[in-house]
Amino acid sequence: MDERILIRPYAPGDADATIEIFLRAIREVSSKDYLPAQIEAWAQVEDRTLWAERRISRPAWIAEMDGKPVGFSDLTSDGCLDMMFVRPEFQGLGIASGLLSRVEEEALKLEFSRIYTEASRTARPFFERRGFRLIAKQIVEKRGQSLENFLMEKLYG
Repeated sequence: MDERILIRPYAPGDADATIEIFLRAIREVSSKDYLPAQIEAWAQVEDRTLWAERRISRPAWIAEMDGKPVGFSDLTSDGCLDMMFVRPEFQGLGIASGLLSRVEEEALKLEFSRIYTEASRTARPFFERRGFRLIAKQIVEKRGQSLENFLMEKLYG
């Protein structure tokens, strides 16, 4: 991981930055793996307050470079790595790897036997390279669109 990358806990003031990262990552990166109508259905945040509450209610982290948020991730109480997104222009610098390492540290501290995620087509290869195994291919509905994703897990202990 690039030594300029700082992984820090999510703070309440990070909501807008994480929303921007989420929307741009889907629209600019995942758009190569999904149809335009699917991207439009997926890349929406209807309730910014609910978004902020979800991030602050669980362990969540921000990746920064030069003081600028460039990625984020979180972990639910049942071991779900719910979200991990990186700004398009910062892809390939080890940011997602750094975030995943932090998520795994937390999972081990909480004595989870596994973490799991619902990886997009775009993210699946990343998770496979980091030891996650495919459990099932899924179709999820978002605002009238069907999107394929992959339930994946990594076991510990």
